Amino acid sequence: MSQKVVFLGTPRFAVPTLEATLAAGHEVAAVYTQPDRPKGRGQALALSPVKEAALRLGLRICQPERIRRPEVVEEIAGFGADAMVVVGYGQIIPQAIIDLPRLGIVNVHASLLPRWRGAAPIQWSIAAGDTTTGVTTMLINAGLDTGDILLRSEASIGVEENSVELNARLSVTGANLLIETLELLEKGICPRTPQIDADATLAKILRKEDGLINWRSSAREISNRSRGFLPWPGAWTSFRGQRFNLWKCRPVPSTEWMVGESLPPGLMHAIGKRLLAGTGSGVLELLEVQLEGRNRVPVAAFMNGTRLSGDDMLGERQ
Repeated sequence: MSQKVVFLGTPRFAVPTLEATLAAGHEVAAVYTQPDRPKGRGQALALSPVKEAALRLGLRICQPERIRRPEVVEEIAGFGADAMVVVGYGQIIPQAIIDLPRLGIVNVHASLLPRWRGAAPIQWSIAAGDTTTGVTTMLINAGLDTGDILLRSEASIGVEENSVELNARLSVTGANLLIETLELLEKGICPRTPQIDADATLAKILRKEDGLINWRSSAREISNRSRGFLPWPGAWTSFRGQRFNLWKCRPVPSTEWMVGESLPPGLMHAIGKRLLAGTGSGVLELLEVQLEGRNRVPVAAFMNGTRLSGDDMLGERQ
């Protein structure tokens, strides 16, 4: 059954859900997304991925600075929406708006709630070494991702999968789950399960310093953060006083490196065209790196352009 929907979203993760909502025959009365923001060296105004999609689809676009302002609440009320859909919008939804749609406001969240509530669930799930994640649809309430769970879809995380890859995969899962959720809500048979707050973890907003590598961590932990914190803030350290990004790396199995315990944390060691680094537990192989002011390159290219000594350290001496 077709419903009138107001869609709120900003990131690329939200685009498949917007497209699926239209494809399922629902009327999207308006799309709310964050205002255009300056980006890059030229500080030109950049459109959000959801705005780009809405323009392509010919939808009405609204970009208020604050959605809680009375005139915005009145505007949304005027659409008479059956349901609202939120996918990474970027602002807290006030109670005055929560109370408007008859079927409620459905949030598509990229984790198995209550694990990883908050702004960066995909990044933190990989960084924490989770092997399983998924997507949850939930009813928005006044808390931070604390509303009743509607539907969940579980997914495994690949051993080498990074956050960009997982984001793309889960965005499609989320789109399908949202369509199923709207259908069950209309029929009045959608399950509602309260969250157990004691089981909650927080996926806090990422900061630049979250990417700083602690070489006393294990090789697996450093690799997980490198995979999880793409494209920003990345996993980074210092090399000869300059910032040094680890775009891709992997823990070296003990069968490949029999004397790994002899490499102190941060100490680099070249074996042919391979570059290894000691950690607090195990050895890390560097695969793609970037020295400050230079391009991202395979480690072989870095080694060709850099004369390494036997005592080069990454980060501060541990």
